[in-house]
Amino acid sequence: MKRIAIYGKGGIGKSTTVSNMSAALAGQGYTVMQIGCDPKADSTISLRRGRELTPVLDTYRDKVKDIELEDMYTIGYNGVICVEAGGPTPGIGCAGRGVAKALDLLKQRNFEQVLHPDVVFYDVLGDVVCGGFSMPLRRNYADDVYVISSGEQMAIYAAMNLGLAMESFKRRGHNGLSGIIANKRSVHGEDEKLQTLSEDLECPIVGVIEHSMVVKKASDDALTVAEAYPSDPMVDVYTKIALDLINRE
Repeated sequence: MKRIAIYGKGGIGKSTTVSNMSAALAGQGYTVMQIGCDPKADSTISLRRGRELTPVLDTYRDKVKDIELEDMYTIGYNGVICVEAGGPTPGIGCAGRGVAKALDLLKQRNFEQVLHPDVVFYDVLGDVVCGGFSMPLRRNYADDVYVISSGEQMAIYAAMNLGLAMESFKRRGHNGLSGIIANKRSVHGEDEKLQTLSEDLECPIVGVIEHSMVVKKASDDALTVAEAYPSDPMVDVYTKIALDLINRE
């Protein structure tokens, strides 16, 4: 089993990218689980075809100790196991701690042993890397950690912050940042900016996603490219990147 955490600033296309990789791998016969670690609970929307999914924390507030593993997920496109951590009641509590609690609940119910995923994607908010949002890093939930960035200033800023956090975790014996996924936005000098980011973080660019209106159209319809436009070349792009990630030593 490969466990991969994907970070990136809000609006960078992180959930779109992760969902498209999940759909692509599922289409290759892998059992894929995608865990959205964001209070907005919108990571898996494009995998669920409009099917409702109550976030783990909402279910926990209703059931507390009676919550079961099957209460925490639904099955999406191509059999992808979809989970949304959710967040605290608005105005009360810490979103990061909420994500940490949701991940603990999944682990306590032995989700890996029961569901037997080949690949687990943690889709994590990357604007801040506080205690809760860093849970996949601190408790070794993830084998590899990647950041998604474009050449836009705020995306690079968020990626650099994650890189600093990863250096701190690395000093404590955890893995460092595994690489950068470039999700391009057609900004001026983007290739050069992304290359500079790679050099500053001392980690490779492991995949490049060119700006695509097909991806946007599919996302606007709450679908993955594999479902909406199965013959489009972007399906192959996501498949190659995802396979590269799970096959990295």
